[in-house]
Amino acid sequence: MRHDNQRLSYVLFLIAGSGLVTIARAMTLSFLAIKLQQSFGLGPAMIGALLGIGPLVGAVAAPFAGSLSDRVGRKTVLTLTLLSMAVALTCMGLAETVLTFCIAQIVAAIALAIYEPISRALMSDVCPQPLRLRYFSWRYTATNVGWAIGPLMGIAAGAASTILFVIAGVVYAMFALALYMLHVPIHQSDDVSKAPASPPLLESLKAAIGDPRLAFFVSGGTLLIAVYGQWSATLAPYLTGNVAEGMEIYAYLVSINGAAVLIGNPFARRFVERAGALNGLVIGCMLFAFGEVGFLSAAGFWGLAVSMVVFTIGEILVVPCEYMLVDGIANDRNRGSYFGAHSFSTIGNFIGPTLGGAMLGAFGGPGMFLLFAGFSAISAILFAIGTRMPPPKAAAQQSSAGSPEAATGPCLRGAYLVA
Repeated sequence: MRHDNQRLSYVLFLIAGSGLVTIARAMTLSFLAIKLQQSFGLGPAMIGALLGIGPLVGAVAAPFAGSLSDRVGRKTVLTLTLLSMAVALTCMGLAETVLTFCIAQIVAAIALAIYEPISRALMSDVCPQPLRLRYFSWRYTATNVGWAIGPLMGIAAGAASTILFVIAGVVYAMFALALYMLHVPIHQSDDVSKAPASPPLLESLKAAIGDPRLAFFVSGGTLLIAVYGQWSATLAPYLTGNVAEGMEIYAYLVSINGAAVLIGNPFARRFVERAGALNGLVIGCMLFAFGEVGFLSAAGFWGLAVSMVVFTIGEILVVPCEYMLVDGIANDRNRGSYFGAHSFSTIGNFIGPTLGGAMLGAFGGPGMFLLFAGFSAISAILFAIGTRMPPPKAAAQQSSAGSPEAATGPCLRGAYLVA
């Protein structure tokens, strides 16, 4: 009982830390474009190119970092990642040349891409399986609170000011220090403790990439992130160019999105506990599609507001369900590799604005919104197929010698009913 309490306390520490560093991230990185424009005089095209390099590199680096965490420990990788983020933020604040700023920004983007999958894998390591959905949902709420508070703090203190970047760097450094000093109360079953040692890094990553279930999940996740990951980058231009008082309406929609996440997240978690992770994700995809069609057909503010609420409910269903499905096909020895490989789906953050913007320019709102609605439907199909596929032969053979969950994971059997 005492060990269980330690594990849950550690999970709460990780959740609180995620919320804190998200505030630091939101009050600085939300204003990168403004800083590049005001401090260095760059144009929109150059700003977009510079801000896109880091996340692209991070999407490639994250799978390798995930496999490395299986070998050397997640706490070690996560601590180094947070320290790198602290140094990068401080350098961004103090940078006097665009080259220095961009190098620091690339380091920060790579660190962020690594932090997300490793921190989720560490939570799964520590958190008891029946409680994972609840705590993943709480983590999602904490990060959204950070995104709601951080930009307001940034505006109040002066958008893109040097002191904000330095303060954010200190916050990341403090979280890294606390993470390093605390013991990780991981509990492993006897079957796992008797299992062979983790395979070499490249072999572990190759096994994760070679799992057809994960391939379908990554493909589906890429399309989903294209829909919701950068929705502001496509919705804002549409509203300002096609709706009267579009910029003011857009600002209200951002607030509605944040409020809907905070209010609806507990209800969404309870729904997923009853309906199952896959069913919750499919319903979330349907709500994405309805929301996109709603944006297209809305004639004024209230229609757009209702569509945003529908869209946001889809988001709060999809995000934890997707993590649970990935967790369900992993085990204690390859979880970092699986979450790291799945993080490659963040390339959707570039597919969404790029294709969405192209469709908006070529065909207007109908082309863009129908594209995203189609992405949502295809993603639901990909996840459904991936869930129904058998595990790779190697994993199946390993499970026959030990626990069945070594191949299927503790949650895949509950893909339709997460309890």
